[in-house]
Amino acid sequence: MPDDVVAALHVFVYGTLRRGGSNDIARYGPAPELIGYGSIAGTLYDLGAYPGAVLSGVVADGERGAVPGARIHGEIYRITDAVEAALDVLEEVRDDGAGEYIKRYLEVALKVRTGTQTLRCLVYEIHPSRIAGRIVIESGDWFRR
Repeated sequence: MPDDVVAALHVFVYGTLRRGGSNDIARYGPAPELIGYGSIAGTLYDLGAYPGAVLSGVVADGERGAVPGARIHGEIYRITDAVEAALDVLEEVRDDGAGEYIKRYLEVALKVRTGTQTLRCLVYEIHPSRIAGRIVIESGDWFRR
């Protein structure tokens, strides 16, 4: 890839960062570009003022943190490195993995006119230790609890 071509960075947001949420991603600059709507395999937990996603296959305290077959619904945005850095601060990401959220990169199912396609995205996963005693959001949609 030529030096002047930068790979696009995408983020999948499923909670307060969604359009209209209390931390609407549109407040970050340069302005993120909405690509579309998508979903990932995992379970959404209600943490009070915000949700936390546990991706399928993650184990927390000896128990499975994600419900088999569950999906989490959200939005996909194209973002810059500067926006990613700001999101890392908001999500309390730590280099040692002990922060509130952990950065993951995975294929997200993006809804398109003819069905779905996948797009590699940054996803902020709640640290599995933070879900003890929390309620599952059965719909997988923070806005439809």
